[in-house]
Amino acid sequence: MRLSKNFTLKELIKSDTAVRKGINNNPNEDHINNLERLATNILQPVRDHFAKVVSISSGYRSAELCVAIGSSVNSQHASGQAADFEIFGVSNKEVADWIVDNLNFDQCILEFWNPEEPNSGWVHCSYKTDEDNRREYLRAFKGADGRTVYQKEYSKTTGPSKEDVNNSLM
Repeated sequence: MRLSKNFTLKELIKSDTAVRKGINNNPNEDHINNLERLATNILQPVRDHFAKVVSISSGYRSAELCVAIGSSVNSQHASGQAADFEIFGVSNKEVADWIVDNLNFDQCILEFWNPEEPNSGWVHCSYKTDEDNRREYLRAFKGADGRTVYQKEYSKTTGPSKEDVNNSLM
């Protein structure tokens, strides 16, 4: 089933872990509708802009698959609203910044990106609906205690708001 010009349902539900562990990772109709919105509003515009293959590392995850990989069953992946991806040869920061500056999204997380290694990490992006999207841009990294830390991130054009600056001074 084609979700958009360049994205199929098959690639957004593919999971080697699900295959290896015999986990059913087939989405229901609501999940498929969410994946179609994600492909149409996020993935396809990214593909069109960069004119390169967008490599999906994780899309839809059933609740059972979420548990198997140590993810939350409340993850937006479990509702078909999120995907993790990258474009080989393009900095993940550049991809994430372009999404933030040009698309309506729910969350865009620059995951485990290292400025010294532009292709490190990946981009996690979610989409709900035009009305419900939070437009939240975050960066995920490992803290000193080894736990994942999420911090607000900014593109070159968005920068911190006055509220962000004031909150950082408190």
